[in-house]
Order: sequence, then C-alpha cells, then structure tokens
Amino acid sequence: MLRKKSGAMLCPDCGQLISVNAEVCIHCGRRNPGLWGLMPVFRQWLGGFGFEQSAIAVCVILYIIGVLLDPAAILQPRGFLGLLSPSPQSLYDLGATGTFPLQQGRWWTLITAIYLHGGILHIFFNLLWLRQLAPTVEEFFGTSRLILIFTLSGVIGFVASSMFGVPFTIGASGSIFGLLGAMVYYGRSRGGTFGAAVYRQIGQTALVLFIFGFVMPGVNNWAHAGGFVGGYLTAMGVGYTERRSENFTHQILALGAVALTIISFALVVWASFL
Repeated sequence: MLRKKSGAMLCPDCGQLISVNAEVCIHCGRRNPGLWGLMPVFRQWLGGFGFEQSAIAVCVILYIIGVLLDPAAILQPRGFLGLLSPSPQSLYDLGATGTFPLQQGRWWTLITAIYLHGGILHIFFNLLWLRQLAPTVEEFFGTSRLILIFTLSGVIGFVASSMFGVPFTIGASGSIFGLLGAMVYYGRSRGGTFGAAVYRQIGQTALVLFIFGFVMPGVNNWAHAGGFVGGYLTAMGVGYTERRSENFTHQILALGAVALTIISFALVVWASFL
C-alpha cells in the first residue's frame, strides 16, 4: 500500500475535487480529507474488496479447518443440522462464542463466531442467504456500510443471545438477519412503490425465516432477533446511498471493522494454538 503524495482526489464527505494534501476541504470543511495520502488508497481498496466473496471464503476455510482439527467428530451423530459437524472443542478453539467463552474473557469471539458453522447444511444455507442478500444491501448502502451492518448485527445478535443465557453458539445467521433488517429499514424509509415492495417482500421473508427457526432444533433465535434489530438500527444510523453517499466516517469505520476482525482471529490463534 503506497500513499498518494500529490495530485487530486474527491473529498470523501462532499465528493468535490480537492488536493490530496489539503489540510481542510475548501468545500465542506472536512479536516484532513486525504488522511495523509492514504484515503485514495483506502477508497480504491474498499471499492474492490469483494466483501461478500471474502466472507464466504473465510467461512468455508474455517469450516474445513474445524473438520480437520478432529476428523473423527464428523462421524458422530448430531442430528439433521449437525451432519458433518466439527467437534465442539474444535469450534471453541476456532472462536465460538456464548456465555461460556465470554465468561472466560474471550470477547473477540463475538466477531469470530460469525464465521463459524456447525455442519454442512448450516454453512450451506447461511452462505446461500449471504450470497443472495449481500449484493442487494451493497447496492442500496455501499460497500463500507455493508461491512458495518454485517459485522455489527452479528455482534449484537450474539450479545443478545448471551444476555438470554445461550452458552455456546456460532454462525452467520445473526448477520444475515441484520442484512434483512437493513433492507426492511431501507424499504420503509424510502417509501414509494419500490420501497413498499422491498419492505413487504423482505419483511415477509424475515418473518418466515424467524418462524422457521422455532421449528428447527438447535437454532439460536435470540441471535436472529438481535441481529435483525442490530441491522435495522445500524442502517438507520449510517443511512443509504439515495439519501446520503458513503463518506469518510463510513469508510474509516468499515476499515476499523475489518481490522478488528483480523485482530480477533489473531487472538484466536494466540489463545487456542500458541
């Protein structure tokens, strides 16, 4: 990553052309809009990040690692959704969350558990929904806000489930419900024919999935509910593209979320394998 030391750039707040070395944007007053020459590089990186593909790849890699840590565990019967499941110890070592890990001070599991899954069907259905929802949320909100919604709603979902005493939990479904919550907010806020259609369709989908969670055994419905509320509130806080373009704050927060996720997995390695 190289700093851009000269030339022009678009202010991350107002979108007007300014010098990359400007101390203050002459159009909107944003201080240090070029972030010492790093902002153009950050914006280019975020624009080509491919968050959806990256999240899917991390989930698949961690699932394979979980299976390889204890291959004999996949042969143990754990029910329909536990087919080809990594062992509980493997999932704990890789960063599962819940009241038990959190009481041990493993706060980073609120993030790492988003990317862990307890069986082949669990990961298949979660990644299928992520593949369907993430591009639409990215279109409505932008890449930076997609990252924030996905990460924060997953964390809020796990916090909610821990508050209600769930001892051990994993999965991206809280974050996926967060994407649904963000789209429900978008449809309700935008209004009009298109907004009403989004609100109705996504709201019905979220309701059906939530009810389905009570039918299937072993589903963390508290994480689903918390993730949905977290996604709705996060979307309300950051806004969407038609009302407000992504700005400096969104981009820095998204980079912070990515950095915190990387740090959290580094803590998993430190706590479990070193």
